[in-house]
Amino acid sequence: MTERLLELPLPVMAPPSPPSPTVLELLPDGLEHRLRDRMHLAELRRNASGWRGRLALGLALIGPGVLVMLGDNDAGGVVTYAQTGATYGLGVFLPMMVLLGVVAYVVQEMTVRLGAVTRRGHAELIWMRYGAFWGWFSLIDLIVANVLTLMTEFVGIRLGGQALGLPAWLTVPAALGFITYALVGLRYWTWERISLFVAALNLVFVPLALLAHPDWHAVARAFVGHGWAVPGGVLSLTFLILVSANIGTTIAPWQLFFQQSCVVDKGLLPQDIKAGRRDLMLGVAGMVVVALALIVLAAQTLKGVPGAHGLDAGVMLHALRQRLGDAAMSLFALGLMEAGLIAAIVITASSAWAVGEAFGIERSINAAPRQALGFYLPAIVGTAVAAAVVMIPGLDLGFLNLSVQVVATVFMPAAMLFLLMLLNDRELMGVHVNSAARNAVSIAIMLALIACNGLYGVAALFPHALGAR
Repeated sequence: MTERLLELPLPVMAPPSPPSPTVLELLPDGLEHRLRDRMHLAELRRNASGWRGRLALGLALIGPGVLVMLGDNDAGGVVTYAQTGATYGLGVFLPMMVLLGVVAYVVQEMTVRLGAVTRRGHAELIWMRYGAFWGWFSLIDLIVANVLTLMTEFVGIRLGGQALGLPAWLTVPAALGFITYALVGLRYWTWERISLFVAALNLVFVPLALLAHPDWHAVARAFVGHGWAVPGGVLSLTFLILVSANIGTTIAPWQLFFQQSCVVDKGLLPQDIKAGRRDLMLGVAGMVVVALALIVLAAQTLKGVPGAHGLDAGVMLHALRQRLGDAAMSLFALGLMEAGLIAAIVITASSAWAVGEAFGIERSINAAPRQALGFYLPAIVGTAVAAAVVMIPGLDLGFLNLSVQVVATVFMPAAMLFLLMLLNDRELMGVHVNSAARNAVSIAIMLALIACNGLYGVAALFPHALGAR
């Protein structure tokens, strides 16, 4: 009943009389906070006639897009971008990251529309439209990928902390405690603002790239075809692994579930779609800038390091200390910890929302823990399992990171297919249904992912079948 109430948009024409504090206090705690959030946004919409009002509304609507894209620059992504720059230098991967940013925008924009129009999360819609079998399939797909990805986040937190002299037994449990408190102890609005602050620290890698004093002329020429030659050929296993890993760290299944549920929990409506797109553009721009900075940094400082494509964060930190000094190494370590932390925050939230939506239970970060144990507990347990695994000594961290990113690429086509089917459901989407052009681009992206997966599989199983060296 409470969920159906929240699906009704608040009036935006004549200002309604706000409910009295007594009425709101009679509501369940989670519903009270969700209604307050929606009333706040409704008030901002009514006052959005002047530039100040439009600015206030625009700033208030920032959140899901920035969080999903900067959260995508996670600890695994940091390592993947650095492995890419160390292996191939200033070449084809620089323009490829810009292209992947466009791809990420195309994919994630669909989740903004889907959430704002239906006011339902991604998992809920799959269960509602396609039944329990496909609901379970998508949920298990997501949870497995999330736990694996969370392992790489805690690896980043652990290694970053160790580089700063902090033991793993301190940093990993502390991070887990912060993630748990942020999800369980805060309400949505506060959770989002704190998460945005953590996400903004992702930009620390930009000054690091500047400190490396790269050849900016060479960087510019990489965007017009210079240095695109690939040692071993474009069908070599190393190249295909890094292509798959870069795709996997740019678009992943958790992002679809996270952004759509975030849009719903925040209370965005169809009239907010344009603002949601701007929020997403801002996040994509930040993601691409940080990815480019990391590739440039690694190309300048790590190129030529033996086994570059399999480097783990520990080796990278050591090489940075040797070439740029302790201050740069410490800055990279802090950035690595931040990247792992923000990603773990948003991925844990995506798990919680998906479980809540799948089983029809309370599914809002505004819900009090005592009212929504089934919403919070599975996500926290999954995150705790990932944290426990990375405490195991002797893990092959470089292999783990690449494997997780490739797994994300393998899982993505199925997630894309569900997304496309939902966006073409006219009963759900009405006038916001996908256009033919959007469908064509989305299908091309999905086919490219399948082709990349196929080539990677062939190259891995039959190294000489593609004629690569």
